[in-house]
Amino acid sequence: MTKARIFISTGEVSGDLQGSLLVTALWRQAEQMGLDLEILAIGGDRMAQAGATMLGNTSSIGSIGIFESLPYVLPIVRMQRRANRYLADHMPDVVVMIDYGSPNLRLGTYIRKHLPQMPTVYYIAPQEWVWSLSSRVTQQVVKVSDRLLAVFAEEARYYAHWGGNTTYVGHPLIDRMQAAPSRAQARDALGIAPDDVAIALVPASRHQELKYLVPVMFQAARQIQAKLPQARFWVPLSLPEFRPALEASIRQYGLRATLVNPAESRQVLAAADLAIAKSGTVNLELTLQNVPQVVMYRVNPVTAWIAEHILRFSIPFMSPTNLAVMEPVVPEFLQYHATADSISQASLELLLNPQRRQRMLDDYQRVRQALGEPGVCDRAAQEILKMLPARVLQPA
Repeated sequence: MTKARIFISTGEVSGDLQGSLLVTALWRQAEQMGLDLEILAIGGDRMAQAGATMLGNTSSIGSIGIFESLPYVLPIVRMQRRANRYLADHMPDVVVMIDYGSPNLRLGTYIRKHLPQMPTVYYIAPQEWVWSLSSRVTQQVVKVSDRLLAVFAEEARYYAHWGGNTTYVGHPLIDRMQAAPSRAQARDALGIAPDDVAIALVPASRHQELKYLVPVMFQAARQIQAKLPQARFWVPLSLPEFRPALEASIRQYGLRATLVNPAESRQVLAAADLAIAKSGTVNLELTLQNVPQVVMYRVNPVTAWIAEHILRFSIPFMSPTNLAVMEPVVPEFLQYHATADSISQASLELLLNPQRRQRMLDDYQRVRQALGEPGVCDRAAQEILKMLPARVLQPA
């Protein structure tokens, strides 16, 4: 049997996480099939730890917004050229694109133009089903994807409507959270007493978020601290290089806060009584661990103005928790509405109002049901392996 070669392309912290879960599932499914597999990728440290051979690290290369993306244009272009050269020289049997919108769309376009025989899979496609900024982008996603593996039911319906060969597999965090620590285990590991009020602050997985999210989030935390002197804050690091900036901000705002390394971030989330978090994958992690949360996001004010007044940008929700059921399960404060006062007020209500807290926890049950059944990553891996050519699946 010929060795099968799979190439995976993703970026940023969340893409690296999803990529690592997929890599692990691919190894598992390949072993069951007796398949000799090679996985090469551009991604991050988690994917490397899962056993992929890395051609480049993109976990810290990424942004949301127009001006925010400018510092990353050249690094992304260089990485893209490296990927294109590899594809042309080594011809993998399947290419898998995970999230990472514009770079992966450029990669897919290159494949369609220069290597049209190469099968492509888009796993966690760009969120055009939410943004709906341009039908052109939606059509491009469908054009560059032989298969689309959707993690939200609405995402699957959207791309199928546009002609995509779409399969709904469920959200991979359903699998990841099967091994999450319990609240008691996490609090014991972190030394948090049962009656302590522990609040997780989750501000940044991108460099831009240190500038636009941290000041407002930490101001809100200071207001909460003034009202609840027993509160203590825990800040999980998504990337080690963020430590100096976050340590300086903790001092600046006078917070009783502890920074924890990326390896301990799951314990912080599981141990928290409340989280104030940026919009992103972490919202679903908190949901699946029954931790009440307040969500916020901000970008460069000029980016926000262009999006609102020129692009007519409008979304129903931004947090994946709300998107899963298309309902306001968790409070979202975006851009101008993301103020210290609004965030602290919503946070205190969840901490001090048992009825409001319980209502959110009840809604979490519906979100959990909407995310699918366990085995998501294995289902995705099986669909990808089906794309392999017959020559690598049949005995020599």
